[in-house]
Amino acid sequence: MAEKISAVKGMNDILPPDSARWEWLEAIVRDLMGRYAYRNIRTPILEQTALFVRGIGEVTDIVEKEMYSFEDKLNGEALTLRPENTASVVRAVTEHSLLYDGGKRLWYMGPMFRHERPQRGRYRQFHQIGAEALGFAGPDVDAELILLASALWKALGLTDVRLELNSLGQPAERALHRTRLIAHFEQHADKLDEDGKRRLHSNPLRILDTKNPAMKEVVESAPRLMDFLGEASLAHFNGLRAILDANGIGYTINPRLVRGLDYYNLSVFEFVTDRLGSQGTVCAGGRYDDLIVQIGGKPAPAVGWALGVERVLELVKEQGTPIPLPVPDVYAVVPDAAAMPVALRTLQQLRDAGLRAQMHAATADGLGSFKSQFKKADASGAAHALVFGADELARGEVTVKSLRDGSGAQTTRALTDLAAWAATLQSSAPQHS
Repeated sequence: MAEKISAVKGMNDILPPDSARWEWLEAIVRDLMGRYAYRNIRTPILEQTALFVRGIGEVTDIVEKEMYSFEDKLNGEALTLRPENTASVVRAVTEHSLLYDGGKRLWYMGPMFRHERPQRGRYRQFHQIGAEALGFAGPDVDAELILLASALWKALGLTDVRLELNSLGQPAERALHRTRLIAHFEQHADKLDEDGKRRLHSNPLRILDTKNPAMKEVVESAPRLMDFLGEASLAHFNGLRAILDANGIGYTINPRLVRGLDYYNLSVFEFVTDRLGSQGTVCAGGRYDDLIVQIGGKPAPAVGWALGVERVLELVKEQGTPIPLPVPDVYAVVPDAAAMPVALRTLQQLRDAGLRAQMHAATADGLGSFKSQFKKADASGAAHALVFGADELARGEVTVKSLRDGSGAQTTRALTDLAAWAATLQSSAPQHS
């Protein structure tokens, strides 16, 4: 036998019935994005490496440690599997001049790739759903995106998610804060770990995001960026807060919230939970007004967020939210292969009428016994079994047996009457289990 080939570590198959949970989430997202007037965008999984180096930041963990990058053997291009999608969306908007006639509200879903240690809710191929609003400068759109995410938690039945806010101000404000931050950490260099020392002069803001408990004290005593914000930055932040307050959205101001990507300015936010351990951030984002220029476009403001699909589904599971799983309405029991042409034609008519219909199919050992077919009909979750027996078919009929109401009631119906029966069944029979 040939050696068995397995999936790449950290890149997982999504199998039934779990795939139905993904479809459930995706359907809710599609509906919600439409109600907020966000339109779908789909970008390539492969991009030029320079896009992420320039857009995300050369000294971020993603670029330094986590990207799947390689040289194209055919033409020598430096390419990378996208580690996130905001830079790709901005590249697409810039390349196709989508902002020529005003701002755009866009959303996406798809796989991203980062080479990190696989753990619960965090994989090397992971999936994100994101919303981006480009061309809008005011805090009203920042608030709209937060309201959109909050509406999603409600639609998913999630209650144990809280919002944290901060403002990173503008580049000049961050530059002054950076100088004070470096001076502070230099005074306490003996308390920095190796990662903190490495970041001290390249990206000191990221030291504030450390998870090392030994550095908690020196981080807590560091200068706060909020204290360096100018009038315009504070007005933007207060405008966002006012809209959230008016809509009853609770939040906590977290002055240590800095996000892991270099392109953010002004508003940044995270939705977090305590139910997933160290992987508590389920959705995060903020404003990135300078990213379009960094990628080569004309100056334009932008704001957005992304959520981790695996983490959200883990949280749904953790909270015990019931998820409807698709099941067939009818299951065809076919005792004799000679009945297959009629059975298939009938099931096709029922599907055309809107029902979900599953046929019992033969294996290498044949169709199996009548009893085994009924066991599979019951296991399928179908509401009714349709029995295509020889005697019934000779009369132009099919036996309909109830599988879900406990009665086990059986009736016979004319084949010509099944389409009308299907119409009544659609309005009364359960579509999910």
